[in-house]
Amino acid sequence: MDRDASFLRAWTESAAAETLAEMPAPNDAAGTVPPASDGRRYRSVWISDLHLGTPGCQAHALLDFLRSIECDTLFLVGDIVDGWQLRRNWYWPQAHNDVVQKLLRKARKGTRVIFVPGNHDEFARRYVGHEFGGIEVAEDWIHVTADGRRLWITHGDLFDGVVQCAKWLAHVGDRMYEFTLRLNRHLNSLRARLGMPYWSLSGYLKQKVKRAVSYVGDFEAAVAREARRRGVQGVVCGHIHRAELREIDGIVYANDGDWVESLTALVEHADGRLELVDWSMQSRTRDAALRARVGVPAGEVVA
Repeated sequence: MDRDASFLRAWTESAAAETLAEMPAPNDAAGTVPPASDGRRYRSVWISDLHLGTPGCQAHALLDFLRSIECDTLFLVGDIVDGWQLRRNWYWPQAHNDVVQKLLRKARKGTRVIFVPGNHDEFARRYVGHEFGGIEVAEDWIHVTADGRRLWITHGDLFDGVVQCAKWLAHVGDRMYEFTLRLNRHLNSLRARLGMPYWSLSGYLKQKVKRAVSYVGDFEAAVAREARRRGVQGVVCGHIHRAELREIDGIVYANDGDWVESLTALVEHADGRLELVDWSMQSRTRDAALRARVGVPAGEVVA
């Protein structure tokens, strides 16, 4: 059995173990989702590009986010598990396993979890129409918001010419991206010791390199055109690691970002309003408030 199949088998076995280890209390209503302790309760949440299985995945921040929110439907919009990296070099720390367990637990406790695979976890496209631990695998999805808008959910790699027409080049680019992330981690470790906030080298390069800016614009326009062709009012995607929420020629374009650099998610409120959540900013604000409350100077770690 190959690693992809082994991973999915382990995912299913984890779901069974979770069910036995944490049975719901007798007074729990079946199919209901309890409110989040801090009030972050949403109708729908979209996250993508977690890249579990890579050193760049910020699993601890992701766990913090998942523990802080509750929702009726959670969409996993591709590149959840980085199969490309795992085939080259197996990397699976406990924090990444904890993320999988948390997703399975949410599915078991009443959240509908829908997984739309991307190019890095394209192995899961063989299992479209199946469930793993209560998580549904779908090629794409149409979501209807509370205010009646139809949103097409897709990872977005089908609109990336490099991925579709020159996969070898995509793999080369993936390795260069990994190098940039490693450099970024060292840089931000130094910045943290100096009391400076997180800064994304990759994000800076994407904004400054003209070809990268052009690529992002072409990608967004192509996805919006396809959404219009499909007769929907908007599209939610990931893939390019650039969070965005705006209209393109009357079509709502929403990119939920990633959990490698930007730490962002897209959420739908009870009235259908869409919002991008910047978890890194919220975490910094929360940490600053805690430091102020306990009198710890900026740059020092709160115990």
